[in-house]
Amino acid sequence: MTDPVTGLTGTMTSPIRSAGGLGEVLVAIRGGTESYIARADEPVAAGSTVLIIEAHPGRIVDVVPWIPLAPDRRQDI
Repeated sequence: MTDPVTGLTGTMTSPIRSAGGLGEVLVAIRGGTESYIARADEPVAAGSTVLIIEAHPGRIVDVVPWIPLAPDRRQDI
Protein backbone atom coordinates (compact mmCIF):
# COMPACT_ATOMS: atom_id res chain seq x y z
CA MET A 1 0.00 0.00 0.00
CA THR A 2 1.28 3.47 -0.90
CA ASP A 3 1.57 5.99 1.93
CA PRO A 4 -0.80 8.91 1.22
CA VAL A 5 2.10 11.36 1.69
CA THR A 6 3.75 10.18 -1.56
CA GLY A 7 3.16 12.76 -4.28
CA LEU A 8 2.48 15.64 -1.90
CA THR A 9 4.61 18.74 -1.49
CA GLY A 10 6.01 19.97 1.80
CA THR A 11 8.21 22.66 3.30
CA MET A 12 11.65 21.91 4.66
CA THR A 13 11.82 22.99 8.30
CA SER A 14 15.35 21.68 8.78
CA PRO A 15 17.83 21.69 5.87
CA ILE A 16 19.48 18.74 4.21
CA ARG A 17 23.06 19.98 4.29
CA SER A 18 24.73 17.38 2.06
CA ALA A 19 23.90 14.71 -0.49
CA GLY A 20 22.39 11.74 1.30
CA GLY A 21 21.87 13.78 4.46
CA LEU A 22 18.73 14.08 6.56
CA GLY A 23 16.42 17.00 7.29
CA GLU A 24 12.82 17.53 8.33
CA VAL A 25 9.82 18.32 6.13
CA LEU A 26 6.39 19.59 7.19
CA VAL A 27 3.49 18.22 5.13
CA ALA A 28 -0.17 19.26 5.09
CA ILE A 29 -2.07 15.95 5.31
CA ARG A 30 -5.14 14.43 6.97
CA GLY A 31 -6.57 17.85 7.86
CA GLY A 32 -3.44 19.01 9.68
CA THR A 33 0.33 19.12 9.33
CA GLU A 34 2.80 16.35 10.10
CA SER A 35 6.60 16.20 10.27
CA TYR A 36 8.64 13.59 8.46
CA ILE A 37 12.35 12.86 8.29
CA ALA A 38 13.45 13.82 4.79
CA ARG A 39 16.39 12.59 2.76
CA ALA A 40 17.60 13.69 -0.66
CA ASP A 41 20.41 13.14 -3.15
CA GLU A 42 21.35 16.82 -3.00
CA PRO A 43 21.39 19.61 -0.42
CA VAL A 44 18.01 21.30 0.19
CA ALA A 45 17.67 24.58 2.11
CA ALA A 46 15.26 25.17 4.98
CA GLY A 47 12.14 26.90 3.70
CA SER A 48 12.35 25.16 0.31
CA THR A 49 9.33 23.41 -1.15
CA VAL A 50 9.93 19.74 -1.96
CA LEU A 51 8.04 16.91 -3.64
CA ILE A 52 7.78 13.64 -1.73
CA ILE A 53 8.63 10.84 -4.15
CA GLU A 54 8.70 7.85 -1.80
CA ALA A 55 7.75 7.01 1.80
CA HIS A 56 9.51 4.48 4.02
CA PRO A 57 8.72 2.98 7.46
CA GLY A 58 9.61 5.18 10.40
CA ARG A 59 8.19 8.39 8.86
CA ILE A 60 11.13 8.74 6.46
CA VAL A 61 10.50 10.20 3.02
CA ASP A 62 12.63 10.75 -0.07
CA VAL A 63 12.27 14.26 -1.50
CA VAL A 64 13.34 16.29 -4.52
CA PRO A 65 13.22 20.07 -4.93
CA TRP A 66 9.82 21.24 -6.21
CA ILE A 67 9.92 23.72 -9.07
CA PRO A 68 6.39 24.89 -9.88
CA LEU A 69 5.56 25.38 -13.52
CA ALA A 70 5.04 29.00 -14.51
CA PRO A 71 3.77 30.45 -17.77
CA ASP A 72 6.46 31.19 -20.31
CA ARG A 73 6.70 35.00 -20.10
CA ARG A 74 8.95 35.22 -23.17
CA GLN A 75 5.86 35.07 -25.41
CA ASP A 76 4.79 38.50 -24.14
CA ILE A 77 7.96 40.19 -25.43
